[in-house]
Amino acid sequence: MKQAALDPVLAALRAEPSRTWSLIITLYGDAIVPRGGSVWLGTLLEFFRALEIGDGVVRTAMSRLAADGWLERQKVGRNSFYRLGAKGREAFTDATRRIYAATPPRADAEFSLLLPETTDRESLSRAGCGVVAPGVFITARNVTADGLRLSINGDATTLQALAARSWPLDALAQSYTAFVASFSPLRNFLAKGGVCADLEALAARILLIHQYRRIVLRDPRLPESVLPEGWSGTAARHLCAEVYLALLPASELWLDQHAIDESGAALIGNPQVFQRFL
Repeated sequence: MKQAALDPVLAALRAEPSRTWSLIITLYGDAIVPRGGSVWLGTLLEFFRALEIGDGVVRTAMSRLAADGWLERQKVGRNSFYRLGAKGREAFTDATRRIYAATPPRADAEFSLLLPETTDRESLSRAGCGVVAPGVFITARNVTADGLRLSINGDATTLQALAARSWPLDALAQSYTAFVASFSPLRNFLAKGGVCADLEALAARILLIHQYRRIVLRDPRLPESVLPEGWSGTAARHLCAEVYLALLPASELWLDQHAIDESGAALIGNPQVFQRFL
């Protein structure tokens, strides 16, 4: 692969505070869990060298994730093997459905004002609730959130204005636009017949899903009728699907040859990954 195809992504990654721990979780959820879930630490170290992330940084991140319950460690002789812990598995149950679905799940077009039972604004935001006023939230009927609900009625223009006020749609649209800009060179490279080495393909695949996951999990998945015209999330999803499916064969081949479990055997590939986004 021409390095320039990934330069914008790698530059953004290096400019941020270390997110190695988050990349590890992305790698597990996207590539390791479908193959059984447990893999040798040496496989992970080899992968992260392709991103120019040192072994010591990865080992430290793995230890912290294990201590926090995101990963579980098993020793076989002098070798360490890790799998997602309960916290990691729970986080990826909903994330997998939202990221890889052929048609992203969306809220319905009927909204309610919500006086929630919880004061945890972060959990309400993750559920897809917007903020109308301090302590008052807006939510779609099919979003699970406990509290007193009052139905909202209005024409399309009114509901669109309310959505723009209640959810950070401008910031989300900017994130989607930046994602498209970052990965367009890679899409163009692949569309013109460019070929990735197996490990390069896996590195690009994980960076793609890592960046996309960080945006899509903040998306309240509003119905199209209340989204701004030309919503950039649609273009971002199309690009993500196109690039992901193009990278999949070579990246899976690298895993076939290098991902090892506790018995020393290669992790068996899961054909269901080829149905993602379809």
